Amino acid sequence: MNVGIVGCGLIGQKRARALAGCRLVACADVNPARAESLAQAWGATALADWRALVERSDVSIVVVATMHDSLAEITRAAAAAGKHVLVEKPAARCASELLPVIATAQATGVRVRVGFNHRYHRALRQAREIFDTGALGELMYVRGRYGHGGRIGYDKEWRANPALSGGGELIDQGVHLIDLARWFLGDFVAVQGYAPTYYWEMPVEDNGFMLLKTARGQVAFLHASCTEWKNLFSLEISGRRGKLEVNGLGGSYGVERLTHYHMLPQLGPPETTSWEYPMEDDSWEVELAEFVEDIKLGRPPAAGLRDARAALEIVEQIYAQTVGGREGSCL
Repeated sequence: MNVGIVGCGLIGQKRARALAGCRLVACADVNPARAESLAQAWGATALADWRALVERSDVSIVVVATMHDSLAEITRAAAAAGKHVLVEKPAARCASELLPVIATAQATGVRVRVGFNHRYHRALRQAREIFDTGALGELMYVRGRYGHGGRIGYDKEWRANPALSGGGELIDQGVHLIDLARWFLGDFVAVQGYAPTYYWEMPVEDNGFMLLKTARGQVAFLHASCTEWKNLFSLEISGRRGKLEVNGLGGSYGVERLTHYHMLPQLGPPETTSWEYPMEDDSWEVELAEFVEDIKLGRPPAAGLRDARAALEIVEQIYAQTVGGREGSCL
């Protein structure tokens, strides 16, 4: 299948390197030089306007890797043009922006996948395989932490501008944690949280604390932070008969590692098995390959617009609960 990429920054470039047998034919970016650079590297055509890209007859899949303020608009236009879409998370600045996107995708019958890419890291893929065997027994809770260190000027970047981002750390790394928690526990019916700004002088939050509960009383206790000072990823999935623990995402987050704690009938120290994944991350390619298969088989993507909407609704509830509220173009 032929792919067109809208947004040729860091994520767009990662997508271009992980085409899973597809062919990049067109690139568009608000910065023409960036689009031209990516197009030249892959023998594609650079375009000044994303609208021209989504209308091209030789494009089957549109990858949308822009700032948050244009994700929903571009996805809807691509779906209206009959293109399948892989849109980066969070897919919109707020849940209401997704409603016309969902309606258009349903009307045209195209597939829209949301880039909740963390599901496809090796450790999380294997964690899901173990979980699906029933080895953990009935799940009790999920505990997750995700954060990155600071850099000079962080509070002046586009993610600190609510008109462009829709929010701060909750809508950035927080939605990954929410998606992973929902992936294992299912939908949440009760949401409590707090989204303060402790360190950075910006109108969006730099920390997000979440306590989410399912209808069965299972809990996800999650913390997303951009005051971590050293990049961190940790996710624990705890059941009555065992626990899975994922640490690291490779690179600056440390070696990706999965540990399975299997409880013995007599309790005491569990039987422990660990795996490490020091090799290059293949999650981007695995994710796109699954999307191509979704399209060929006519099946709904595993991570779709419903998942993005559910995550954004949780984020918005926490913003509403935070004292003083939070500035944002959708609220």
